[in-house]
Amino acid sequence: MNEMAILQILIGELESKLRLLKGLVSREAQFPDAPNKIKVAIGMRRVGKTYFLYERILKLLDARVAPTTILYINFEDDRLLPLDEQKLAKLVEAFYTLYPENHDKKCYLFFDEIQNVKNWPIVIRRLHDTKNAEIFLTGSSAKLLSKEIATSLRGRSLAIEIWPYSFHEYLRAKKIAVDPRLHDKKTLDQLSQLFHHYLSDGGFPEIVGYIPDIKQRTLQEYLDVAIYRDIIERHDVKNPSLIKYMILSMIHNVSKPFAINKFYNDLKSQGYKIGKEILYEYADHTEDAYLAFPTPVFNPSLRQSQTNPKKIYAIDPGLVRALTLDYEKDLGRLFENVVFLDLKRLGCKISYYLTSERYEIDFLAQTPRGHKKLFQVAWDIEDPKTFEREERALKAGMKELKIDGEIITLDGYLRKGISLD
Repeated sequence: MNEMAILQILIGELESKLRLLKGLVSREAQFPDAPNKIKVAIGMRRVGKTYFLYERILKLLDARVAPTTILYINFEDDRLLPLDEQKLAKLVEAFYTLYPENHDKKCYLFFDEIQNVKNWPIVIRRLHDTKNAEIFLTGSSAKLLSKEIATSLRGRSLAIEIWPYSFHEYLRAKKIAVDPRLHDKKTLDQLSQLFHHYLSDGGFPEIVGYIPDIKQRTLQEYLDVAIYRDIIERHDVKNPSLIKYMILSMIHNVSKPFAINKFYNDLKSQGYKIGKEILYEYADHTEDAYLAFPTPVFNPSLRQSQTNPKKIYAIDPGLVRALTLDYEKDLGRLFENVVFLDLKRLGCKISYYLTSERYEIDFLAQTPRGHKKLFQVAWDIEDPKTFEREERALKAGMKELKIDGEIITLDGYLRKGISLD
């Protein structure tokens, strides 16, 4: 089948899909308003990047943009294989051949999971430089945010990250309206119950509303596909069983320190023969695929920062719950993971902090504009000694670093979320 025939099928399928879309949950993330830049949305597969593009397409149609000026291609579609820069270029050429009037119009080109196309930057750069077109890309690799964009698109693009639903997006997806301005006991009890569901369900859009058994199996499948497609295949990993074991170990230890050196010694004691440098590569691949995020201790000395173990956070509390059993024991760690993800949604650079007396503060967040704030997450503060311990650590960190801080409790989170002020 030639590119023109393929394209006509894809256009027809998009029209049918858009007609069926009702009640799309509007995401908190937004593409930057920069018409002359390539817009890039990055995130783990299944977090809703495709629907994020659909949302943008629907807004264009609502603004009376002609449907014939919009091209959408999903490069996860196996009918497009094999994928390379020639196939991408020919599909775009076929679009302009099908609608020759578009040579004199502004067009909107949407390319989903662009990293699947070999040498894709060559074509995207040419389209940006030669066509009157606004280009939107998505990808499942964090490296698109840094190495590939910085080296290949050379200042032509702006990128955002798409995450699973936040708690407020989760409520909207379930069509639950709770007035956040109400602080009465009834409202807080309702929100607390819903937040417990969110800790268990997580925020992957597809699983909202699934029954527990289907939800768990679906999330486990997400993990398997991400490991195979976005790590093992992409990076040609030679020991698939070992990297899966490492990823599971990381996810089982969310909100806890995870030291590669200790993991390496544990593997040696079990009879594994592998170099330590490979484990560091595996950790990088895991973060690149948006599965888990090693978070360093804050220290002005880079060497000191690297010698302390990193704390691990996962892409989604529901994914953690799908892989663990002791729900009640995990609540505090899952809450801390949710706060971490909220800070990531705000674009923060995140580390943790150890005071001079080795008190641990959960997060030191730095905004894109350089503002810093400390956060101590406390799930259960009914025990006065627990609250006193958390407060003591926070006050010590605030004094040492001379920056503001805040204790995040469940009630406080439900009332006002995360504030960087």
